[in-house]
Amino acid sequence: MAHLYISAAQKSSGKTTLSIGLCRAWRDRGLRVQPFKKGPDYIDPLWLTEASGRPCYNLDFHTMARAEIADAFGRELVGADLGLIEGNVGLFDSIDPAGSNSNAELAKQLGAPVILVINCHGIGRGIAPLLLGYQGFDPELQLAGVVLNKVGGARHAKNLISVLEHYTDLPVLGVMHRDEEIEIAERHLGLMPSNEAEAAAAWIDRIRGRVADQVDLTRLLAIAEAAPRPVAPACPRPRLAFPGDLVRIGIARDMAFGFYYPDDLRALAEAGAELVDFSPVGDPELPAVDALFIGGGFPEYRMEALEANRLMREQIADFVARGGPVYAECGGLMYLCQGISWNDERRAMVGALKAEVELRSRPQGRGYVRLRETDAFPWPRLTEHRAELPAHEFHHSAVIAPDPGWRYGFDVLRGVGIDGMHDGIVQDRLLACYSHLRDVGGCRWTHRFVEQVRRSLDA
Repeated sequence: MAHLYISAAQKSSGKTTLSIGLCRAWRDRGLRVQPFKKGPDYIDPLWLTEASGRPCYNLDFHTMARAEIADAFGRELVGADLGLIEGNVGLFDSIDPAGSNSNAELAKQLGAPVILVINCHGIGRGIAPLLLGYQGFDPELQLAGVVLNKVGGARHAKNLISVLEHYTDLPVLGVMHRDEEIEIAERHLGLMPSNEAEAAAAWIDRIRGRVADQVDLTRLLAIAEAAPRPVAPACPRPRLAFPGDLVRIGIARDMAFGFYYPDDLRALAEAGAELVDFSPVGDPELPAVDALFIGGGFPEYRMEALEANRLMREQIADFVARGGPVYAECGGLMYLCQGISWNDERRAMVGALKAEVELRSRPQGRGYVRLRETDAFPWPRLTEHRAELPAHEFHHSAVIAPDPGWRYGFDVLRGVGIDGMHDGIVQDRLLACYSHLRDVGGCRWTHRFVEQVRRSLDA
């Protein structure tokens, strides 16, 4: 199966815009494009899912072993004509000085040819030593070509191409000119999620048009088709489901909440959950469910509407008070608190957690996290030992004056969480974290949560 890797010399070079345009352009030509995103990310995958019509899956060295990454890549490509992996940050950037978790390492593992997107704003002849350095830094990496982005005009483009032809053997596969009409609106957490963009479809179509006009799609496809065939999964994903009846789990999905990994939702279903979507913003009441999963998002951007839906807030508060199982991550945690304050405005939220949340200008927690379960952790254990789990966090909000009597499900070994030491507020059958979990590696959280729901029904 054809595949390629879209990367860049540095972040904010335009690789997401290019990836979105390629997914939609090839989809419009009748190809089944399967997108992937390196690292922990919800927002870019939302856009890539919308553009391709297929769920985007994350490949992450922090939460997944190399064998698991290879298996996931091969498994999700089944039934697709083309795989497109969008990198994160820069091609060689890594928290490890040896680069073991870089985009370059992932591309080499997957045998994916790399297309490098270069932000050409303010650069001329200097592009040659930049790319020569990238070629020489890791000779094992297949750097298959470049796309010049944010080019100033025809003369700028001509000069850049002339320099690259003179000094390098890298083909120029596209020249994208500076264009504010296809720049996706920025927010403090990166790109605005597509589930919140009212004109997302029109926006994606506009990006598709620019990419189709300015990038050599045929040549790019030929590069992808020459890539080595991915290795088939070594074995099916192990099932760890506890035996039991089907349970109904309400999933908060709307303009305020939308950060969910598609393979996690699939794992919940495999564990025996019927997933029931509901909107804390727009639904008049909570559906009949056995548990709630309130994921991340941007509740602060919809806090007026969330406050206005008083009946929903009251019903969720009552569900928590009655001991209903609830798992909340980041934006979900914020919603369950008493109120959110942002831009000199405060709005009332659910109030199940007796604390206030305040948005701040700088990130309060950002990056990879390592958690260790405490004795208060509410879900059934898979082993007799307290697990250590990899996770990630990215939040500009902070819990103000955490209740000194709170119990926590996690000690934070790396990261920030609630207070720099703890995460996972435990209140009866409620678990609310700033950290985001993924059901990969040793963190099979979905099966444990479903089992907690089953046990609550038997109590």
